[in-house]
Amino acid sequence: MSTAPAERNGAPAIPRGGGRDAITGAARESFADRGYHGTSIRDIAKRAGLSLSALYYWHPSKQHLLAALIEESTHDYFHRCDRALHDVGDDPADRLRAMVRATVEYRVSRRVESNIASLEWRNLEPENRERLEGLRRSATQLWADIVDEGVARGVFRCAHADDARRAIVAACNAIAQWYEPGGDIALPDLTERYIAIALRIVDHHEH
Repeated sequence: MSTAPAERNGAPAIPRGGGRDAITGAARESFADRGYHGTSIRDIAKRAGLSLSALYYWHPSKQHLLAALIEESTHDYFHRCDRALHDVGDDPADRLRAMVRATVEYRVSRRVESNIASLEWRNLEPENRERLEGLRRSATQLWADIVDEGVARGVFRCAHADDARRAIVAACNAIAQWYEPGGDIALPDLTERYIAIALRIVDHHEH
């Protein structure tokens, strides 16, 4: 039995139920399996179990789907960081620990989306890339504020704050490329390992 919505007078009915979630999941799997250019809009609709008209109700193009997928996952990352930072005080070391923990947990739980964003960023059209670049800059600023504050207070003694920040972020982001749940490293151990790495990079000293 088809899950596509009925059509009357040539116009698609509004998809009900999990149509949008099904499309997002199908796009995620298709981009991960075949890449952006190797995936057609028909592939996504077929994998979602929906008609093309139902898919177009939610997303007018494959490009729109890619941008929406990256945007949604990026907002999820921000929400995680906000929650993590809300639960700690203003000590830069504690805030750095919270950011590393949130980032590592995000990269593990959303490995597919992380890798899609990394690999397919170049395939975003200029308008989408410019809009999403703003989100990336906001994330960069979160990290920069923490490291700069730590340096200003003498808690972090790294000579080059920007380089330290870039090294920490790059290390955390790369986890999505190699980590396998159920492998040799459990998530809590991985998180503590990367917190220790981050604190060494910024040359953390307790007062």
